Amino acid sequence: MGNELEERGNALENEYFHRQEKELLAKMRAKIENETAEKLKIKAKCPQKGCDCDMKEVDFESIKIDVCDHCGGVWLDAGELAQLMHKDENKSGWFNRLFD
Repeated sequence: MGNELEERGNALENEYFHRQEKELLAKMRAKIENETAEKLKIKAKCPQKGCDCDMKEVDFESIKIDVCDHCGGVWLDAGELAQLMHKDENKSGWFNRLFD
């Protein structure tokens, strides 16, 4: 009987620490997500030589592209050109005509 109580006590203790670790991991994940979101909010600067103005993110055909407020330059992040080409693939849109 004493052995069963000890095993039950160990099981409850393990369950308690498991719950504590799970809560701590959830808090740490939330903190990391918040820090990552803050880093993404940093304004990008226009890479055009001599411009150095802030870029703004614009939704173009449900793809986020960066446009300079000052010079009007359009800058694509990795994969955005492929997404635009894929969207325009089955149409005779302006993007495909650009490369014809």
